[in-house]
Amino acid sequence: MNSIRQVPTRVKSRRTEASLGAERDHFEKQQLSSISKAINNTETPVKEKHARRIILGTHREKGAYTFWSYSQGFPLAGNSILSWKFCHVVHKVLRDGHRNVLQDCMRHHSSLVEVGQLWGHLHDRYGQLVGLYTKLLCTKLEFHVKHAEIPPNLEVKDEVLERVAGTDINNVFQLTVEVFDYLDAELRLAETVIRQLNTSIAISTLTSGQCRLSPLIQVIQDCSHLYHFTVKLLFKLHACLPADTLQGHRDRFHDQFRSLKTFFDKARDMMYFKRLIQIPKLPDSPPNFLHAASLAKHVKPVVVIPDDDEAEQPDDDDEEPEPLIEVSEVSTSSIQTQPQQFDIFDQAFGPPNGGFDDRDIQIESLKSELELLRLELEKVKGEAQRYITQLKSQINSLESELEEQRLQKQRTLVENEQLRMELEATRRRNAEYESVQSTFIEAEKRAQGTEQRYNKLKEKHTELVASHAELLRKSADTVKMLSATQQTQDEVERTKQQLSFEVDRIKQDADMKMEEQKFEMERMKRELEEKMAEVTRIRATLHSSEKTSEDMNGSMKALQAEKERLMRSVSEKEAELSSLRQSAQVQQSSLQQEREKSSRELGELQGKLKEKTNQEERMKQKLLDEQFVLLQGTITEVESIIKDAVAKLDDPLHIRCTSSPDYLISRAEATLGSIDKMKKGHADYLSNMTDAGGLLRALTQFSHLAADTIINGSATAHMAPTDHADRLTENCRGCATQSLQYLNDLRSKATLQKADPASIRAIIQNILQLGQELRPKGMDIRQEELGDLVDREMSATSAAIEEAVRRIDEMMNQARKDTSGVKLEVNERILNSCTDLMKAIRMLVIASTDLQKEIVEGGRGAASIKEFYARNSRWTEGLISAAKAVGWGATEMVESADKVVLHTGKYEELIVCSHEIAASTAQLVAASKVKADRNSKGLSVLQQASRRVNEMAANVVASTKTGQDNLEEKETMDFSGMSLIKLRKEEMESQVKVLELESQLENERLRLGELRKKHYNLAGVPADQIPEGNGETSSLAHPVTMSPKPAKPALLKKPALAQKPKTLFR
Repeated sequence: MNSIRQVPTRVKSRRTEASLGAERDHFEKQQLSSISKAINNTETPVKEKHARRIILGTHREKGAYTFWSYSQGFPLAGNSILSWKFCHVVHKVLRDGHRNVLQDCMRHHSSLVEVGQLWGHLHDRYGQLVGLYTKLLCTKLEFHVKHAEIPPNLEVKDEVLERVAGTDINNVFQLTVEVFDYLDAELRLAETVIRQLNTSIAISTLTSGQCRLSPLIQVIQDCSHLYHFTVKLLFKLHACLPADTLQGHRDRFHDQFRSLKTFFDKARDMMYFKRLIQIPKLPDSPPNFLHAASLAKHVKPVVVIPDDDEAEQPDDDDEEPEPLIEVSEVSTSSIQTQPQQFDIFDQAFGPPNGGFDDRDIQIESLKSELELLRLELEKVKGEAQRYITQLKSQINSLESELEEQRLQKQRTLVENEQLRMELEATRRRNAEYESVQSTFIEAEKRAQGTEQRYNKLKEKHTELVASHAELLRKSADTVKMLSATQQTQDEVERTKQQLSFEVDRIKQDADMKMEEQKFEMERMKRELEEKMAEVTRIRATLHSSEKTSEDMNGSMKALQAEKERLMRSVSEKEAELSSLRQSAQVQQSSLQQEREKSSRELGELQGKLKEKTNQEERMKQKLLDEQFVLLQGTITEVESIIKDAVAKLDDPLHIRCTSSPDYLISRAEATLGSIDKMKKGHADYLSNMTDAGGLLRALTQFSHLAADTIINGSATAHMAPTDHADRLTENCRGCATQSLQYLNDLRSKATLQKADPASIRAIIQNILQLGQELRPKGMDIRQEELGDLVDREMSATSAAIEEAVRRIDEMMNQARKDTSGVKLEVNERILNSCTDLMKAIRMLVIASTDLQKEIVEGGRGAASIKEFYARNSRWTEGLISAAKAVGWGATEMVESADKVVLHTGKYEELIVCSHEIAASTAQLVAASKVKADRNSKGLSVLQQASRRVNEMAANVVASTKTGQDNLEEKETMDFSGMSLIKLRKEEMESQVKVLELESQLENERLRLGELRKKHYNLAGVPADQIPEGNGETSSLAHPVTMSPKPAKPALLKKPALAQKPKTLFR
């Protein structure tokens, strides 16, 4: 009984297999015909009907396997026109074919590259075009494989582009560069085609011109979408990055905009394109990305392909036309064959009683109605889902716009804060200007007093004339300064008013935008509620439809059960007659077919096994060859990089380039590391020659680092002594020579095994040693000692100050014993002012130490204190220099005060020491202020201590000058007993003496200027090159410790490091 039921199924399967095989043969034959007619060596454009059949074939088989299997037999390397038309068909298939075509074409990426390289090196018009076309296709494949959400026809919504770009600005930046490269490849092909048509004086109505112009239709379609992508991405970048950063992007876009506009204008004037495509017009000027409002003015260019109403004339040898393929997922054939599956028995043996039963007809009608209801239900569900999706997209867009408005408001607040800070800075500068102005007036007054003391010996008339002229000049300067100050204040007031007006306007705009956004959100919420109510009604309708379909299903099941009962009764009556007659025949035929089928399958499997084995061997050899070819290509690029670096050694323009030994050392150390990686990659490649990835990466890294080392070695040699420069240049050339020799060994399979980079390593080590020799000797101090050295110098400075205070107390006691009267009063005043100055310096050193600890604790992070000092070695050396300068100044002041009290020194020495101490403390404040936080309390304490030191130094100068005036004896000028001739003679002698003193003063000022120049020059060189008094050099490795009680005055020398802050903290 079972065998009787299986008979119709087997008959149907045989018929289906035969029909499918015939249909497959017909499909392959038709595809082969279309491919051969579309891709040939005649200089005519590809016919649209042949390309359409190829595209429909990709949709039918859901891929491009048949197309590529036939296309691999074309002699692409022998005919450039054939290659050109092949690229055109591949472009059309990529744009309009099935979505799986992209992956099938990507498998033949290397073949496209080889064809492009072959024709790109030949001087052939079509060959040049084929080279550019293959580059475009490769770029297109790589782009769409990387960004799978963007189809090859580039027809996506802006939301998809936003999703592909993402929120990471680095991804947006990279995607913009890739779209630029994509558009460049399209424009290069179009410009080359149009240029060839202009040079060959071809017109678009000839077949030769149309053969070149036909692929530009797809290029125009791609360019319109790529232009729109570029505009959207650039506006997004300008919303997140500063304009200066994107200057290169804007320049590149402007070049592409001009090229694309020229291409569209020329194509629009050609007769060939007027009936095939409607080319959009671009605006006269590119969008202004610096203004976000310009995005609203941007209009997406749309390319329109008009429908061709006239049917193409078929060829004489064409077969019947290819029927259109239904690519929708709902198949009507399944609906038509579904009722036939229940009547298989009737089709094989005929209906009972010679016709259909009424119940069968009723069942079929109920099934059709049920299917229609199901389709309608699916349609209603789809519409409801589409409405929900649209509402969600609108909500998302509104949320994104609201977020943009919030970001705009935040940026506005930040700009407002910046403007406020600039206004405060302007006010501070005005206050500083006023303080400088007052200081300048005081300095002018002191200069006037000094000038008056020098002019006492001149006649009264001369004094009156000089004072009158000085007053006139001072009045003019004062008027000028007052007018300049008034203008500055007016400008500040105007700027303040403008800024306040801008801030108010921005706030009003932001409030208006927020109100508009709130109103829009409320409106969208109301619409959403209406849509949700409509969805509720649709769901109720669906529920009633489902109930109706359940009732229909119940009735259909009852009818089906009745039919099955009747079928079983008929089967029982016919079983005995049919089973005995056909069971033996069926079994015998099935056994014979199974035996034949097994023998055929065994032979086919054996043949496939042999073919598979041979194919694996060929693939393995091909893989080895491809890996070696990749290695050769990499070696060629590495050689070009190194040769380019060596060529720069003799380039006259490179002579002006300089580099530091520290940077050369870092490059040489990185190159040594890359040599180790290259050696490891070489060993891995020798052990497994099917994978050369490690060696290729190591070679690429080595080439760039070696070239960098060679170039920076030459640049360092430009600043080095002659001997070192010659050795460094020679080693750089030797590095290039040994590198090229090593690459030559890798190029050949015979010398691949013995290639060794040991010689390169030796030369790089020589360059590293020369770089270490050229480093400044002041850096030879071990960095772990810098922290201890700072602590020692600060302790030594504190000890020197305490010793100075003690010695001043001793001098005070000695002066009270040895002197009395005016001298004792003068000495006490001077020593008291010196004691106050030392106390102020001691408080300054304590404040500097506290601030230094605060800086170290705040900036070292997880590192130790010594590591922080080592990382900031330049700043550490400045602290050491400042501490030494303060200690030296304190010790020198004590010596000068001692000499003044003992009447063996000059008061001017004490004044100069006071000035020197003020300068040294300013250096210490500057050294501590470099890395301090602006709002730090320790910094404010240090600045107060610095001002206290300046006040005490001024007190020392004042007390010294007062004491000098009190102790000096002034002679009274009595000229009553002199005659006229005697007075004239005395007057001449006085004038001579005044001229001599003025000459000496001028010479001393020149000498002071030269000394200061020399001081600044010495402050910029390392410590071991500063000459000492005996001609020897000092080093930071053995610092000079300040002694509070030197045995001899000759040993009191200034510290080795610089004392001027502006030469240390660059």
